[in-house]
Amino acid sequence: MSRRRELEDHLHALREISGILRAMRNLALMETQKLTRFLATQRRVVESIEAAAVDFFTFYPEATRHMGKGTPVFLIIGSERGFCGDYNERLLDGAEQHFKERALQQPLLIAVGRKLTAKLDHDPRVEASLAGPTVAEEVPSVLISLMETLRDLQTRQKPGIHLEFTIVHRSASAEGDQIHVHEPMKPSPHHSARFAYPPLLNQAPFTFAKDLIDQHLFSLLHEVFYSSLMAENLRRFQHMDQAIHRLEKETAELVLSGNALRQEEITEEIEVIMLSAEALKKQW
Repeated sequence: MSRRRELEDHLHALREISGILRAMRNLALMETQKLTRFLATQRRVVESIEAAAVDFFTFYPEATRHMGKGTPVFLIIGSERGFCGDYNERLLDGAEQHFKERALQQPLLIAVGRKLTAKLDHDPRVEASLAGPTVAEEVPSVLISLMETLRDLQTRQKPGIHLEFTIVHRSASAEGDQIHVHEPMKPSPHHSARFAYPPLLNQAPFTFAKDLIDQHLFSLLHEVFYSSLMAENLRRFQHMDQAIHRLEKETAELVLSGNALRQEEITEEIEVIMLSAEALKKQW
């Protein structure tokens, strides 16, 4: 009886865990569906800014030549919560591979996401660690903290030196989650002009270029945070789904074991009854 009781207690615990995992999986699915709408809208915003930038830099290529070189800063967007497998490990592997390809020994890093920053605790390259968003509605507040961090970092640079910003994150796609690297507003001088005349400006080209790059960065950051959060939730959904399937398999095996033990107990009870009946017959 005690062995069957232990099985029943174990089954009860597994069913409770399965219920919690199902709730987490459903929340991840709901967040993914919401982020799909956010991403579609933000992508259109970024595309419109990039189209305007192509027109501008086609006619004013000198606006970029006056900016000079800057300090490389990498924003790495990881996960704020767990239960998403090797999400952060693969992200860091992709970032390190990018550093090797570009021969970057000591780039400045800004890490976002509590689970990611925990893995970079003792990395001397990390300039700042920020909490990441857990839902789409938290993205604007995270961006405000990030902009304040970038402003502080810019003030520590020498006069005339700007920050060369690169974003590394994981993105959901049809082929699965992938490592994406964005270098905001890297204009190419080889674009052909779409219009016969240059755009009319109310500012100097260099001033307009700086404002355009800032606007593009801010819009792109919204998109990559939404994309990263969506990839995280998709990975969490898959992780939870696999865990639920394993629990269901283990639960089914325990139910069979419990049934077998119950059958053994019934058999033993029948044997005891029959032996008792025979003993009574002998007494009579």
